[in-house]
Amino acid sequence: MLGVVVLLVRRNVPESPRWLFIHGREREAEGLVDGIEQRVERETGARLAEPSRSITIRQRKTIGFITIAKTMFTLYPRRTILGFSLFVGQAFLYNAITFGYAQILATFFHVKTNPGYYFAVIAVGNLLGPLLLGRLFDTIGRKPMIAGTYLVSGVLLLLTAYLFDQGSLTATTMTACWCAVLFFASAGASSAYLTVSEVFPMETRAMAIAFFYAIGTAAGGITGPLLFSSLVSTGKVSDTVVAFSVGAALMILAGIAEIFLGVRAERRSLEDIAQPLTAADADAPQRHVHSAH
Repeated sequence: MLGVVVLLVRRNVPESPRWLFIHGREREAEGLVDGIEQRVERETGARLAEPSRSITIRQRKTIGFITIAKTMFTLYPRRTILGFSLFVGQAFLYNAITFGYAQILATFFHVKTNPGYYFAVIAVGNLLGPLLLGRLFDTIGRKPMIAGTYLVSGVLLLLTAYLFDQGSLTATTMTACWCAVLFFASAGASSAYLTVSEVFPMETRAMAIAFFYAIGTAAGGITGPLLFSSLVSTGKVSDTVVAFSVGAALMILAGIAEIFLGVRAERRSLEDIAQPLTAADADAPQRHVHSAH
């Protein structure tokens, strides 16, 4: 059902004017931008200023995966490390909880039936995090918010591990703790997708999300459930505390990586964050060169 909805939405959402222009469809790009400008002028009653600068690009039909990988690892190695850190941390945490929480409830709190109700409560916190914190990523800024959400979720998970180790939690209070953890982790995880889609050249945006998601899920999304399952299955509280602590450590490390490697991308043009690959191509003599404002 979700796939059908995506197809319906996709047919009515205009393509990126940048993508259209790069791929030789400049008339469609100009038409989209003209329509947006006319609507803004009509709604505000103010005439928009002309662009103050322009870039020159070489239009290309395709950009190969090798070119994209080379760009990530040679031109932007720090941003690549950041992307891996963010994705591995969130993939480990989310996949471990998705696959392991019912086992925790059954093993330590003897919840044998209807664990879905507990997941529903966690889902509420998971939804409210991005919903309430999302706008702050543009106002306060990417670096403090991404680092903050990862660090806070990691610290809350460590606190949950401590309370669990002390025998202070019930199934209800454990669920409340996870709800608080995922309130912040969900906003941070959402920002990981945002980060890798905007800190690399615009031609690599979609592939960057796919690349980091695949690698991050392989590293964190596979090892997380396996580690949680093996440790929880022992029935020892101390082993489960170790599993919680590993997830917390990965989130905290990702938050620290954001502090040192993060990019202040809020309220900036994509071209200012990373030069388009096609603009770099245009620096060399080419027969067909176009300017884009």
